[in-house]
Amino acid sequence: MHACPLRSSVIGSYPFPSWLEFAGQHLGMFGRSDISEIQNDAVIAAVHDQIDAGLDVITDGEQTRLDFNLSFYGFLEGIALEAASPRKFGPPAHDQRGKHPITGELQAPRGLGVVDEFKRLQRLAPTGPTLKASVPGPYTLSGRLVPNAQYADRWAVTEALLPIVRRELEDLVAAGCQEISIDEPSMSCYAYREDPRRFVDIFNRTVESVYGRTRLCTHLCFGNYKGRAIGPRQLAPMFPAFLDFKADEMHVEMASREFAEIEIIAAITQRMDAAVGIIDVKSYYLETPGNIADRVRLCLKHAPAERLVFAPDCGLSQTARWAAQPKLRNMVAGIRQVRKQLGC
Repeated sequence: MHACPLRSSVIGSYPFPSWLEFAGQHLGMFGRSDISEIQNDAVIAAVHDQIDAGLDVITDGEQTRLDFNLSFYGFLEGIALEAASPRKFGPPAHDQRGKHPITGELQAPRGLGVVDEFKRLQRLAPTGPTLKASVPGPYTLSGRLVPNAQYADRWAVTEALLPIVRRELEDLVAAGCQEISIDEPSMSCYAYREDPRRFVDIFNRTVESVYGRTRLCTHLCFGNYKGRAIGPRQLAPMFPAFLDFKADEMHVEMASREFAEIEIIAAITQRMDAAVGIIDVKSYYLETPGNIADRVRLCLKHAPAERLVFAPDCGLSQTARWAAQPKLRNMVAGIRQVRKQLGC
C-alpha cells in the first residue's frame, strides 16, 4: 500500500519535443557532448511538464529511448539489428516495426541502460515527487526477436532474457530506485490465447530478487502503437490468474474502454493497489477536471481510496505534447477535487 490516497502517477513515456524528434533523425549532425546535452534537456522538459501538472509520481518520460522497448535491443549481444522497417507505407501497424534475427547467445554485458536513465532523472528532478523507472519484461522484450536453432520459440527467448531483466531490476534497486514498473503489455495482449498462469510464473521469477525491496508496478495494456490496440480489449482472460503477480500496483486500461470491467479493481485491491487508466491517450478529447472527478468517484464505488492510483491509460509517447500537457493537468485537478471532498 502507499501513503497517499488517490495517488496520481504516469506509466512511463511522454511525448518527445519537436527538436528531439529532429535530433533523433539527424544524429550524425551532433557530437557526443551535443547528444548528452540534448538528452538532459529533453528529460528536463518532460520533468517540467509532469511537475507543472502536480503529479505524485514522475518518470524521465523515456526521453532517451527510441521507444518504450525497441531501444533495448541496442544493448543486446547475439542479435542482428534489422536495418530497415519491413513496411514503410500504408496505415500504421505493428508489422512496420520489424524483428531482429538471433545470431548467438543473448547477453547484455552493459545492462539495459535503465540505471543510467534513472541516475539522470535523480540528478535533474526536484525533490518531492516519487521517481519511477520503467523496464520492459522479458516476454514483451522477446516479441521482436526471431527464434533460431538455439532458441526454438518465444518461450525459450523469454527464458534467456529473464535473468538479464532481473539483473537490471537489481541494479535499479541498488541505485536507490524506490518505484519500478515492469511493463509486460504482451502478456495482456495475448492472455486470451496463452495460459495466463505461465505468464504469472515468468513475471514472478523476473521480480523475485527485488520483491519487497522496492515498490513494484505492472501495466496491463492492449497495445498503443500509433494509438492502435493489438489484442482483444478484455481483462477477463487475465483474471483471476494475474492476481498472483508479485506486485504492489497493477495498472489497468479503462478510459479508452469506457470503464468496461471496472469491477475488476475490487478484486485487484484485495491483493495490491489498483492503478486505473483514467485518461484516454488514444483520444484528443481533453478530459475536464469534472470528467476526471466523476471517474474517480466511479472507482471509489469499487475500491477504497488508499488502494487507488490514477494515471493515463498508457504511456503518452503516442499523444501530441499539446494534448498531453492539459490532460495531465486536468487529471491531477480532478483527483484533487475528490481528495478535498474526502478531506484528504
